[in-house]
Amino acid sequence: MTAELGSLAMPDARLVVEVEERELTLTGRDQVAILLQPHAGAEPRPVSRGASGGELSRVMLAIEVVLAGSDPVPTFVFDEVDAGVGGAAATEIGRRLARLAETSQVIVVTHLAQVAAFSNNHLVVEKGSDGSVTASSVRLVHADDRALEMARLLSGSPDSAHALAHARELLEAAHGRWS
Repeated sequence: MTAELGSLAMPDARLVVEVEERELTLTGRDQVAILLQPHAGAEPRPVSRGASGGELSRVMLAIEVVLAGSDPVPTFVFDEVDAGVGGAAATEIGRRLARLAETSQVIVVTHLAQVAAFSNNHLVVEKGSDGSVTASSVRLVHADDRALEMARLLSGSPDSAHALAHARELLEAAHGRWS
């Protein structure tokens, strides 16, 4: 898991698992804690108390990737696993999710173009209202529509020429082509 964290833009992070034996109870005998040392010089602290949102997202993904390697799971669902990250970390999360998708179905809810760029199928959830009823719909985007949606994620505007160029660049980097 520590090696995975290094690949997720946390090069000096280290995960430590502590197992402490206690008196036998209905929940078992062992007290297990996952500790994170986010960077060199920091003391390992329980993930639940010491990790930022972005660090927690990457710890969860690292654990899932490692476990999937030894005990394959048919489907993973990640709801904003990229919370609190951006830039290079978001790109690495997208890359790791794509790697996980080589052996499992992976469903990801994201608002980051860097993560969405690595998907094989890009779905957009949209809400609409007729004034009295609000309904959600899902549509598949591909080719130019996908690049426009990615531009919207990047800049808030699918009409931005710079955002559209960046969206195509992300898709090219993720797939060797844009689709």
